[in-house]
Amino acid sequence: MFRKMAFLAAMAAASAAAAPADDEKVVAQLDREYQYAVKTNDAATIARIHADDMILVTGRGAVFRGKDIEERARKAVATYEQQDEIEGTQKVRVWGDTAVVTALLWLKGTEPGRGDFDYKLWFSDTYVRIGGRWRYAFGQASLGLPKES
Repeated sequence: MFRKMAFLAAMAAASAAAAPADDEKVVAQLDREYQYAVKTNDAATIARIHADDMILVTGRGAVFRGKDIEERARKAVATYEQQDEIEGTQKVRVWGDTAVVTALLWLKGTEPGRGDFDYKLWFSDTYVRIGGRWRYAFGQASLGLPKES
């Protein structure tokens, strides 16, 4: 009996230890999916990933609600050539039902009233597990980084 209880306790501890690594992979892929949805103006995917009260704060202090981002995608306000995480820069940290993704993002495209743009920035995206699903709840983006020489 003791052996069986010890075995079950060890298995429970092992599965609990594996969960954060699995969550890291899930959230990493979800954030890459999100970036691709923004790049392709896929409003349905963006809305599916957003938490109901999602907000994004830019390096200039502008605040966008998730619904604003979804509407921009529906209207295809920007056309992106690049809206991609730079390979090898993504880091996911998980604490229970909260995860933060940090990565370097390359944005290149065009937008009416703004013209062409091409810059890189750092971002942190916070995901929260809601009803068993990871949802994008809060984002913060740096100012555009200086051009590389």
